[in-house]
Amino acid sequence: MSTHAPNEARVIPLRPQTSPPGSGGATRAPQRPAGAPQTPAPREPLWRDLVGDVLRRERLAQERTLKDVAEAARISIPYLSELERGRKEGSSEVLAAAAQALGLGLADLLSLAQDELARYARSRVGRGRTSPTAQYDGLCLAA
Repeated sequence: MSTHAPNEARVIPLRPQTSPPGSGGATRAPQRPAGAPQTPAPREPLWRDLVGDVLRRERLAQERTLKDVAEAARISIPYLSELERGRKEGSSEVLAAAAQALGLGLADLLSLAQDELARYARSRVGRGRTSPTAQYDGLCLAA
């Protein structure tokens, strides 16, 4: 028999709980195995950050300005800048236009971004993870 109210969602936190500020409770750090690194693992990059990095790297490699590429892609300069900085999630049409303005196909752009993500995953495995999916071991995603 359930102990929660029928209309209440049961939430299972994925991160350790901390005491709210001013509650007087001490915050406890999760226990680490002996010999574990003290520095936290870097955040996994977002897709928009990876795509933006590729766009900027390609534009700079061609020594082109934001204005030049934005005009060729028929998108605004501020929007292209936000795409490059990972602040906006571009539609497939916008990404294809930006890629084409740089002499790339959409597949080329996405492949280069995927290469960056794979490089990140390999570097995490090299730091002690047993597999790229180890963080999901033991979790049941279906209810």
